[in-house]
Parts: sequence; structure tokens; C-alpha cells
Amino acid sequence: MSILLVDDSRVVRLMLAEILNEAGYPDIDPAESVPAAFARLGMDSGTPATDVDLILMDTAMPGMDGITAIRHILAVPALQDTPIIMVTGSVSPTDLPEAFEAGAMDYISKPVHKPEFLARVRSALRLKSEIDQRKARERDLIQALNQLETANGLLHHAAITDALTGVANRREFDRVLAEEWGRASRDGTSLAVLMIDIDFFKGYNDAYGHQGGDSCLQTVARTLQGCVHRPVDLVARYGGEEFSVILPGTKLSDAKTVAYRVRAHVASEEIPHMTSQISSFVTVSVGVAAIVPRLGIEAQSLVASADKALYQAKQEGRNRVREAAEVPV
Repeated sequence: MSILLVDDSRVVRLMLAEILNEAGYPDIDPAESVPAAFARLGMDSGTPATDVDLILMDTAMPGMDGITAIRHILAVPALQDTPIIMVTGSVSPTDLPEAFEAGAMDYISKPVHKPEFLARVRSALRLKSEIDQRKARERDLIQALNQLETANGLLHHAAITDALTGVANRREFDRVLAEEWGRASRDGTSLAVLMIDIDFFKGYNDAYGHQGGDSCLQTVARTLQGCVHRPVDLVARYGGEEFSVILPGTKLSDAKTVAYRVRAHVASEEIPHMTSQISSFVTVSVGVAAIVPRLGIEAQSLVASADKALYQAKQEGRNRVREAAEVPV
């Protein structure tokens, strides 16, 4: 373990270093002044050295005294756990309390008594070792907690996300719908839902295979995501080739604007669809419904109303938007 020995007397530095070397402490770094000690500790460079395990500091130093030096050293966060033993030629009734108040953990009187000196050094180094081990355990624990938090975040994301398309899944749609329904009911604001169906998707799967069908679903999902611009809006895969969009705080007229944008943007992707009966490319039908929730109406009635409008769009020839006449009570 590394020991920084700060004393302006070369004789004292050599004597203490010899005692420490004989006791099995070869890593002794002598400093003849406080500035030299500060330089060794990296305090002037802005990058404090954390490889010093113990500082032996003389109290009577030219320029800055040892007690003041302790205050400066322990004011550096990276050095706060470094034990410092004062080496003093006189034990005054004022110096010791001041040294301990500054942060010194122990003191040794000059001339040093070798057994006592080594005992105090061993005690200080043992404390430093325990501190280092504790901090290492804390770092490991923090790392483990961070990894757990990341894993939990990934699990949560997987639990609410459709694995194929990357948009929200049906479970998350139901949860967000209930949450937004409650909020709209409290605030007296409108809540809108779009139900979206890819036209003639079974024929698409038959013609292009399931991999082609998966690619189509992914492209449509990505396109729908690009059609909504607020963080509160939710795009979800409702099931199969059907998607849904929740638009909080949105009136029917504004929801229809989004619906027409969805229909136009999907068509503009120009995904070839050789078996479609209405276009050479993939198209979608959209049903729209909106309501200000009130007592006696369930959230699912909004979905049912949008789904009914979607059915109407499909019955009328697909590739179109239809709005719900009303949300049934």
C-alpha cells in the first residue's frame, strides 16, 4: 500500500521510510513540503491521485502548516477517505483538537516509538483497506442495480410492445385507453380512436408469403407512427392486420384529419399488392370515433363505435375513412 510521507526534515523522512521498509511497506513516497505533497496528490492538476493509502503529515511545516494542509486535502472529494496521521514534535492542548477537527484520524509523537508507530500505521492502512472494499462493494451493488433497472426496463418494454411491428400491443392499448378515458372524463375533454385495417391482407399473405406479410405490417406500423406527432398519441397493433390509434384531447374533426393522413401516407408507400381488388398497392380502411366521456358510458363503447365505422368503410369498398355517427350508450 502506498504511503505519502510529508516532512521538511530529510533525516526524519529517511528514518521513517527505513522503519516502514523494514516492516514490509516498500511503497513510500517522500515529500519535503506541503506544495510537493499537493503535487503528488494531483490537487493542482484537477485530477486527484487516488492511489495514496495513507498520509503521514508533519505539523510544523514551512509555509503552510500540516493542519491547514489536512483541511485542503480532505476538501477534495476524491481524497476524503484517505487517512491522515499527524506526526508532531509537541503535543499541545490546542494542536491535537484542531488536527482532529481538521480530519486527522490519529497522531504520532516525535521522536517516534517504533512499535507504536507501526501499530498506528497498520491500523490506518487496515481502515483504508476496509473503506476501499466497502466502496468496491457499493460500486458493484450500484452496477447490479443499474443492470437490474435496465433489464426491468427491457422487460417492461417487451411487455407493452408488439414484437413484430414495434408499436404498442393490445394490452398496452387497453391500459392507455382506460387511463385516457378516466382523464378525459375528469377534464371534460374529447377522446378519439381510429381503427385501421389493411385491405385484402389475407390475399397479400397468400401472394407474398408470411415474410412478405410481416414486412408489410412493419411498414404500415412505421407509417402510422409517422402520422401522429404528440407524445400522448398511441399507435397500437390491435390484432392481425388491424391497428388502432388513441388520440387524447382530440375532437372528431381533428381525428378525421389524422385518419385521412393515415390513409394517404400508407398509399404513398406504394407497397405492391397484386391481389388487391381496389389498387395496385397496399391500402387501408379507417374508422373514426370521438366522444367526451360521461357517466354511464364505457371506454370499450368508443372502440366499438370506431370499429363499426371501420366495418362501414370496408362495406363501401375499402380504402376510405368513415366516422361513427355516434357512440352508443
